Amino acid sequence: MSLATIFLSETVGTAMLILLGAGSVANTALPRTKGNGTGFLFVNWGWGLAVFSGVLVSYKSGAHLNPAVTLGIVFSGTKEFVPGVAVSAASIATYIAAQFVGAFIGAVACWLAYKKQFDADAPGAVKLGVFSTAPEVRSPLWNLVTEAIGTFVLVFVVLGAGHWGDSATHTPGGLGWLGALGVALLVVAIGISLGGPTGYAINPARDLGPRIAFAVLPIPGKTGADWGYSWVPVVGPLIGGVVAGLASGVLLPA
Repeated sequence: MSLATIFLSETVGTAMLILLGAGSVANTALPRTKGNGTGFLFVNWGWGLAVFSGVLVSYKSGAHLNPAVTLGIVFSGTKEFVPGVAVSAASIATYIAAQFVGAFIGAVACWLAYKKQFDADAPGAVKLGVFSTAPEVRSPLWNLVTEAIGTFVLVFVVLGAGHWGDSATHTPGGLGWLGALGVALLVVAIGISLGGPTGYAINPARDLGPRIAFAVLPIPGKTGADWGYSWVPVVGPLIGGVVAGLASGVLLPA
């Protein structure tokens, strides 16, 4: 297993995640779509099934698709990400770089799929909301806490699931498609229970990659990319992922 294979796997998986996840938001939020107005629960299931699809196509790399998951695995004490790929500065950088590249690509693909809807008249904030998250009540510290808690749940449960699958690596790929389905349902559960305050990024790449895409794409009537808030869905998930990794070593003994 080479780092090039890891990079390609994570890029493809994260692109699939963002294409389908952001697509579910576009379908309910943008004008003149078949799913317009279907609501937040519709989006929760869209993101869950997007995770399911992304995990399935990135099995070779262990399907992290999220820098917080990668760092959670690192801080759990695991020695290898997948058999033959040791945890190192180079492999960590490869995973995280691929996730951001894939997220950008997936966001561009979503824009292409909904090009005519993005061209239609809709508030700029609605168009930005297809790509990135925003809080219902803007309070950066508490928004940070929400994102950290949601991501802790994600990473901690994923690491716990790894004990049921591949006990050597504790990666979410250990259970195959059944493990992918479990992670998908977990994402739906987090959205339903903890997604209300911030829209639950729970993934730095999921938020920042598409936010950059929004900033550079030629979308009519768009507002700014809300860079003042953009650090929250990056830092919060990273904190949650690291804490989950550390906690797993104590609370989820091998």
